[in-house]
Amino acid sequence: MKSTQRLSDLKVMSADQLQDELLKLKKEQFNLRFQRATGQLENTARVTLVRKEIARIKTLQRSKTAAVSA
Repeated sequence: MKSTQRLSDLKVMSADQLQDELLKLKKEQFNLRFQRATGQLENTARVTLVRKEIARIKTLQRSKTAAVSA
């Protein structure tokens, strides 16, 4: 499994790169939920890590748009 991105790595990404990473994480989150529902999920901690990573990216996106509009 892929480890979570460091915050410093996320900060240097462009808006498009952040959007791509967010889409990838949402797909992974869907797959993890599906695996959990069918009883096939082995790494249950990954669900929490992916959720937090999505929150990090959304926070960075909001702060970047606020910085541009300010």
